[in-house]
Amino acid sequence: MVVAPGATRRLLDVRGLTKSFGGVTAVKALSFAVAEGEILGLIGPNGSGKTTAFNLIAGLLRPDGGQVWFAGDEITALAPHAICARGVARTFQLVRPFAHLSALQNVMVGRIYGRDAAGSVAAASREAADVLAFVGLVGKAALPARHLTLVDRKRLELARALATRPRLLLLDEFMAGLNPQEVAAAMGLFRRIREAGCTVVMIEHIIKAVLGLSDHVIVLNAGQAIAEGPPEVIVRDPRVIEAYIGEPAHA
Repeated sequence: MVVAPGATRRLLDVRGLTKSFGGVTAVKALSFAVAEGEILGLIGPNGSGKTTAFNLIAGLLRPDGGQVWFAGDEITALAPHAICARGVARTFQLVRPFAHLSALQNVMVGRIYGRDAAGSVAAASREAADVLAFVGLVGKAALPARHLTLVDRKRLELARALATRPRLLLLDEFMAGLNPQEVAAAMGLFRRIREAGCTVVMIEHIIKAVLGLSDHVIVLNAGQAIAEGPPEVIVRDPRVIEAYIGEPAHA
């Protein structure tokens, strides 16, 4: 195994990622690292390159430049299924369940094709049921995904990602559209995910959630990192305030 320099304590190491679409640079020379066991918040205004960064890490897009290292190995050129098999899973802001399959069958897909795949369909079914219970979908295993509410479809998306047994979970605006009670429940769930040994990088616009969950925050604007640090410091950074409200912040 080729070990990335300085990657001893790092699970994810993003180095100089750049991606353009036509004449627009969506991500420019983005570099950051995530330590194992950390919750990292990735924030920024709409169009700042957050989801593009996720797509580059997860292999859905190929970068124009830069590298992605995971657990000491470079994964930049790997296909999405190969990256998932290494232990990287992601959710999408617009949830994408298999609408005609039951909730249980959706999660079984993750268990059959993820890291350390289940040895049989029966084992996948048992383990998928456990994951559904973990995310709060007890009693809904037999329901077709298309009949679930928005919050339950989000939980199902999360369950399918968790069923792949990720070491790193990329969460793309999971809390968008949730009410305050649902946000609080989601925050508790994310803490339990971290306690279970999974490292988390989350894109989120709900600042309360960022403050309450993140060990570290990176702020993107126009595809570049403009600030990085503890969440309580980041939310008071004038550069961050300016990026969000569009005018210089005054002390």
